[in-house]
Amino acid sequence: MKLLLVEDDQPFANTLSRRLEKNGYRCTHIDNANEALLACHRLHPDYILLDMKLHNESGLSLITPMRKLLPSSRIILLTGYASISTAVDAIKLGADDYLSKPIDSKTLLAALNNCKVNDLTKLPKLTESRVENENIDKEQTLSAEQVEWQHIQQVLKYNDGNISATARQLSMHRRTLQRKLQKRPAL
Repeated sequence: MKLLLVEDDQPFANTLSRRLEKNGYRCTHIDNANEALLACHRLHPDYILLDMKLHNESGLSLITPMRKLLPSSRIILLTGYASISTAVDAIKLGADDYLSKPIDSKTLLAALNNCKVNDLTKLPKLTESRVENENIDKEQTLSAEQVEWQHIQQVLKYNDGNISATARQLSMHRRTLQRKLQKRPAL
């Protein structure tokens, strides 16, 4: 099972590659849009994990050419900046799934295999021993507050710390964002 990982965050890509290789995927990592399309031509991957924000480019622009080149490959868009509008755009452009970072192994493997997260019987490469080896348990699952906090931090970083711009991008009032920033959840 060949998988192309298009991700500009090197540490995240390394972690994701290790997790996927433990489950039988042969991963090739690319960190920019131009090389991603060349890799699609060369490798003909069965699966593509595509980051939405690649340096100064959008992964959304790669979905249509990838889908035309590889109509049977499963394309999953990963993003740290999840929104309903980008999810709709990604699916309309031809992505098979849209996942928000951070992502746990079970959710990712379920998306790759196009099945429900709780139905491990449909995941041919995920066995109970591999689940134990990856230490997937409830203690490692992030709470909704932790995921929200991480998302806010990513958007805040993207806006160079500008609270007003971040609040607009998150579609929330500036004061609400300031209150959320004062209440850091236990990580």
